Amino acid sequence: MTVTSFGQLADGTEVPLITISGGGLTVGVIGLGAVIRSLDFDAGAGPAPRVLGLQTLADYLTHSPSMGIVAGRYANRIGRARFSLDGREIALLPNEGRNQLHGGPNGFGKRGWTLRDASSDRVILTLISEAGDQGYPGRLEATCSYRISGDGILSIELTATTDAPTIINLATHSYFNLDGSADILDHVLEIPAEDYTPVDAELIPTGEIVAVAGTPFDFRKARPVRFIVDGKRAGYDHNFIVARDKAPTPRLLARVTDGAGTVALEVHSTEPGVQFYDGAYLAVPVKGLGGRTITSNGGLCLEPQIFPDTPNKPQFGSAVLRPGETYRQLTEYRFSAL
Repeated sequence: MTVTSFGQLADGTEVPLITISGGGLTVGVIGLGAVIRSLDFDAGAGPAPRVLGLQTLADYLTHSPSMGIVAGRYANRIGRARFSLDGREIALLPNEGRNQLHGGPNGFGKRGWTLRDASSDRVILTLISEAGDQGYPGRLEATCSYRISGDGILSIELTATTDAPTIINLATHSYFNLDGSADILDHVLEIPAEDYTPVDAELIPTGEIVAVAGTPFDFRKARPVRFIVDGKRAGYDHNFIVARDKAPTPRLLARVTDGAGTVALEVHSTEPGVQFYDGAYLAVPVKGLGGRTITSNGGLCLEPQIFPDTPNKPQFGSAVLRPGETYRQLTEYRFSAL
């Protein structure tokens, strides 16, 4: 384990870079956004990058498309940046047109997290979000733990408590590219979801729950991300419903392999949904780690989550956290050589 400086924020906050290793994994985490900056997995030919990362703190602050962050206080989208809680309408700060995405203009992914503890195979970071932050009620205390828990396994535990009723939905947001190819369209993806949530032109769920059968959203049997419909490639930035409720222990949300079938990643989580984003708008104007040019579809996201816009869609369930309760998400990235 090493801890070095990755730079300073404008207010003087030091941003650490912590590197942990074990089980064939080497993981670099920065304090800004609790970001996974690098994740190398040795599939037998030596360690190789499996996620996209940027070179400098300035690049993350200026150009990052939520790369590697822990998104919150509410990951994904809230329509019209408002919702009702206990009979009171809450207005949030919008940052995607009239809507809010990933917690607002200064969401958790843009904040300096505090390094609480680190060891050879574990990093623990904390963040305090005061009442009114980005419009959210309640003072929230969040914790993110990254731990190498077995061969090829990175376990991510996210917890939070509040002093007043609020909403919460945290999600990990790494862009995976398992083989270093220019894009992930030939990666093979499996999502064991019978249904998905369609979206409108602003990518807000319509409130419907629709079967994937017979649609481009059917990943129940593994197939390439690339899917042509009427001569055009289907695009993906949608929530897939693996279950209707959170689980006490992680279950399979998605499995992806590189195009050559040499490396596999399984994403297991306690969350009921997974947002699959194909990185269509990922192109970054600066070089990534290793001098990589990051282009459209250069990586894909598999984001464990409560469904987007749940606070405005009671048929989706509840995202409310109350005093005395603890929000908890456990997600595992399980890498293996094939």
